[in-house]
Amino acid sequence: MKALVKVHAAMSNLSNPSLILASTSVYRRELLERLGIPFTVISPKVDETPLPGESTLELALRLAKAKAATVAKEHPDAWVIGSDQVADLCGAAIGKPGNFERAMAQLQLMRGATVTFHTALCVMKGGTETTLSVPTEVTFRKSSDEVLESYLLTEEPYDCAGSAKSEGMGITLLEAIKSNDPTALIGLPLIALTGLLRDAGFVIPPKKSTSETT
Repeated sequence: MKALVKVHAAMSNLSNPSLILASTSVYRRELLERLGIPFTVISPKVDETPLPGESTLELALRLAKAKAATVAKEHPDAWVIGSDQVADLCGAAIGKPGNFERAMAQLQLMRGATVTFHTALCVMKGGTETTLSVPTEVTFRKSSDEVLESYLLTEEPYDCAGSAKSEGMGITLLEAIKSNDPTALIGLPLIALTGLLRDAGFVIPPKKSTSETT
């Protein structure tokens, strides 16, 4: 499998198992870096087309598992993280807009409404895997077209499902966020992931050597 591989190791910790993030998302990479453990990034090759009759939750879970499985097949000795997020408005999936026009249409559709973001997570090694999803309910303000246009031109969130980055200026378009795992909305539920990685044998936070603490 041809893929771009990059190693992230802000803190060395040789006692931890090998870890791979199966993702092309810079947001997931940055979130995983918060845990301070070394990991490798490999881009998974997965068809993300929804299946007939598939719900938004089912789609997110299937894609998270497929991403992990694709990379785990080539790296059986490593733990692999797969994740996917699908935004749901009244049962319909809202994807990444890609440009201003589609982003504007999404925000107009969602203003005053509550959107559920299903952030699915899969941690896999060989025949062992755990897959779950963390829901986040986001209520949008009834913003004017002028406000929406100003936001889009300021932040250009065209690679973000739902067209609003809650970690940036997009928070000004929101009325409420309800979730048990705050980083799930950004793309990776770190509370859930930390528990799964600890169960897999990872030390989080990583232990520092005596030389690092003196």
